[in-house]
Amino acid sequence: MENMETVVQYMQDYGIIFLFIIVYLEYLNLPGLPAGIIMPAAGFLVATSNINFIYALVISVIAGMLGSYSLYALGYYIGSPVVDKVYNKFKKSRPAIDKSFGYLDKYGNKGVFISRLIPVARTLISLVAGTGKMKVWSFTIYSIGGIAIWNCGFILAGYIMGIVVR
Repeated sequence: MENMETVVQYMQDYGIIFLFIIVYLEYLNLPGLPAGIIMPAAGFLVATSNINFIYALVISVIAGMLGSYSLYALGYYIGSPVVDKVYNKFKKSRPAIDKSFGYLDKYGNKGVFISRLIPVARTLISLVAGTGKMKVWSFTIYSIGGIAIWNCGFILAGYIMGIVVR
């Protein structure tokens, strides 16, 4: 998935199911699935098709939460060994992990919300929150807010681009 045209083509071919799968995978923090391409492509598709903007946003938030729950559970049940492995194996993720722990330490539950608005940290916060045994209800509330703002901003950017191109 190297460019927006490819993502838009897949979305046109497979529709909202592709959006759900790709956003779920992106929130698992898998390399190669940047939100900067996925979300604007979804917005572009919404603008140029009969898919409703709110529907696409809700699907993206649900997919984001399911991906987040997966990393949260990994952190919750396996914890520090997983964070240590990610920290040591993926050196570029160290600042984001450090930021995530820092935001949780400094802001508590609100740290999840804040982290959701910061690239890279926004997906790693799930693993960090799980490792810290944050209450799942608090994790859910603060995550939904941040994920909705992040996804809406990027989907809206693609939507506006789709309107202009149309």
